[in-house]
Amino acid sequence: MSASPNWRPMKAGDIAAVTAISDQVHGAFTEGADVYADRLTLYPAGCFVLEQDGHVRGYLITHPWMAADPPALHRLLGAMPAKADCYYLHDLAILPNMQGGGAGSAAMRHVVDAAREAGQNRILLMAVNGADSFWQRQGFADMSDRIAPAKRASYGPDSFFMGLEI
Repeated sequence: MSASPNWRPMKAGDIAAVTAISDQVHGAFTEGADVYADRLTLYPAGCFVLEQDGHVRGYLITHPWMAADPPALHRLLGAMPAKADCYYLHDLAILPNMQGGGAGSAAMRHVVDAAREAGQNRILLMAVNGADSFWQRQGFADMSDRIAPAKRASYGPDSFFMGLEI
């Protein structure tokens, strides 16, 4: 019998598994290991992996940011902003065979807690691959009209800029 999956802080040794999961889950919207390593180095308090039986089954990457400038896909941040005005949910990816068991909702509890600890009351994200319906169920609203279309361009024409007030 398998152990229950649980979210734990991400470590540098998890980056290869995180990248492999991104490749499988996100397809054309996957990012390189350098992007995930950048986020972990800059803001480890916002990086988690879903682990079951010693294997990484999903990941969550979040950090403080600026609402008017959501990071473009594949962008290395280099530094956290001095005056963040939101909490950015960079990525949540869970392997398909682990979806539907509550791991996504459990991840959202981590996101809300981390946002509050960072002093932020607004969480923003860019939804791709039809994930907007999942995020709507989590309470997020479409805010795509609040950013320039060029800001969404790297995420594809079917992306949605979404937000949640906490």
